[in-house]
Amino acid sequence: MTSVLFICKEGEDYRIVEYGYFRRFSGLFNSARLVNEMLQDNGISSDIEIARDNNDIDRLVTRHKPDYCIIEAYWVVPEKFEILHKLHPNIKWIIRIHSEVPFWATEGISMDWSLRYLDYDNVYLAPNSSRLFEDLKIALTVKYDRETIDNRVVFLPNYYPSADKKLKREHKIPGVVKVGCFGAIRPLKNQLIQAIAAIDYANKTHQKLEFHINGNRLEGNGEPVIKNIRKLFEHSHKHELVEHAWQPHHLFLETIADMDIGMQVSFTESFNIVTADMVTVGIPVVTSSEISWVSSFFHADPTSVNSIVNKMHKAKFLGKMGVMLNRVLLDCYSEKSVDKWLDFVNGGFC
Repeated sequence: MTSVLFICKEGEDYRIVEYGYFRRFSGLFNSARLVNEMLQDNGISSDIEIARDNNDIDRLVTRHKPDYCIIEAYWVVPEKFEILHKLHPNIKWIIRIHSEVPFWATEGISMDWSLRYLDYDNVYLAPNSSRLFEDLKIALTVKYDRETIDNRVVFLPNYYPSADKKLKREHKIPGVVKVGCFGAIRPLKNQLIQAIAAIDYANKTHQKLEFHINGNRLEGNGEPVIKNIRKLFEHSHKHELVEHAWQPHHLFLETIADMDIGMQVSFTESFNIVTADMVTVGIPVVTSSEISWVSSFFHADPTSVNSIVNKMHKAKFLGKMGVMLNRVLLDCYSEKSVDKWLDFVNGGFC
């Protein structure tokens, strides 16, 4: 039987003790966990582990002996695979990529490592979006021939299980609108203009705004972003910023179930689990077109307060109908993802 092992990197930040050991509840971990569970449900032997660093990989793959080892995101230095291939010559190493090219421009290693990974035998690159799949293949042509690229780059999308989670909402406070704009704080997540749009929406609907964020998760020069958001609300006589710590997924679902509207009007995304969480618990959402599986009815211009506010009105007006539409679209996306993954682990690249 084909076996798969997902390996995420343990971070020093955002760790929560559960069941007696440390587990990182990041978006990457949740992405891997959901695919891992989907493969298990489809009869594939699949496990997930968390590595302390590059040197931990050998121990983990020796324990599990997988056919495919999925490395979640860019944290393993390319030259490490020369050693790993000698130790485990039959394993196929898959580097799963979760960020579009605009996000790469904010990191110093992405392009360099992308153009070095394929130097090593049995290493494959796996973007999780169809757009990045095509963009990456173009970038790789500066170094590799077409046959290498076609054979060693595979599209492995996210998966999110079909479910209608009936979570109990806290008592609705009259005159208060709760807007959830969760996720890591960083410039390309575009939280500041969403905060301004949420204030405008609350003013126009004559409500007090509670703007909910994950205030302790700063990435990629996120410090100026959170500083500006905090100052915006510190000067407000009416509206309130509510900051949440990073939470395990089941607790996070309970938190977002208490929102009136969810916002993810980002400059760049490849899937966005936060939006999938919101749709699953029945929350109307407003996003940018970067989250392609969400209905275009709810796609706002990420540079326009007016556009975002208009989409907030539409999302709230359509309510459950809009949520049902997005849930159907998410289910369609996930059904196609299952086919991609099963085809891949059963020996076919697509």
